[in-house]
Formats: sequence, structure tokens, C-alpha cells
Amino acid sequence: MSLDSVRAFLAEKAPDIGIIDQGASTATVNEAALALGVEPGQIAKTLSIRVNDEAILIVARGDARLDNRKTKAAFGGRPRMLCAEDVEALTGHPVGGVCPFGLATPLPVYCDVSLKDFAEVYPAAGSRTSSVRLTPDRLATLVDARWIDVCSLPALAE
Repeated sequence: MSLDSVRAFLAEKAPDIGIIDQGASTATVNEAALALGVEPGQIAKTLSIRVNDEAILIVARGDARLDNRKTKAAFGGRPRMLCAEDVEALTGHPVGGVCPFGLATPLPVYCDVSLKDFAEVYPAAGSRTSSVRLTPDRLATLVDARWIDVCSLPALAE
């Protein structure tokens, strides 16, 4: 059902964007990057968190980490990751396929500025084997996301 809700969302709002089904797991950033032949940072992971009593989604580059200090400053409370059951109930998508498209429940969506490091990014598409390819700006526009800076990038290897 989750993949179907993403198909319906894209058919209505972005019929030019096709769903890529790799036929292999893309449930983790590394699996997705390997299956798509891109670097892990290009995978747009969707984090499901709760701040105070509000559930929100943050889409960030795959190799970024949520920075608790930045998140607390941005939202006025400590971020807490949602459990898998809550994620699926609120988004309609299984963990490993969570994306900001075709949500079961309307949720605020934020895009971390880390996504802008890439011309194209690959968020999941509602299942553990599917994704889409689009620009970060198009992603934010489609889901009416606000841009924020709440992630830290990995340290560069020397």
C-alpha cells in the first residue's frame, strides 16, 4: 500500500518523476547507494522524530547525522527518534522505505541544507526496494518543506 500511495502522490504532483525499483534492498543508506551506483551522501534519508509532542520528518543527505544541539535550537526541544511502529502508523511507510511522499498522516517536513551539496538526490519511495531521483529543491517544493540546518556532516578522512 505504501508504494501505491507514493505512486498516487507522484501521479498527481509530479508525473514526470518515475519510481526506480532496484529489486534489491535499499533499506539502508549503504544498500541504497550500492544499488543505485551513487555515493551515500546522495541518498536522501527521511528521519522520523518527535520534538516535544510533535512528530516531524527531516530529510537529510545519507551520510549526515542529526545534531541534537542544532535540532533543539531549531525546534525548542530535544529530538527523539520514533519507534518503527509509530513511524509506519504515521507515515504509512515501512522503516527502510520512509519518504515524505504519499503520507498516511499530514506531517511537517523539513529538508536539511546538507541535501544541497548534490545536484540530484535519491529518497526512498515507500518500499524497501524503491526510490526516486530528483533535485533537492524539487524535493522540498513537492512536499512543501522548509529548509533548516540540523545535521552534521561526517569528518573528512585524512
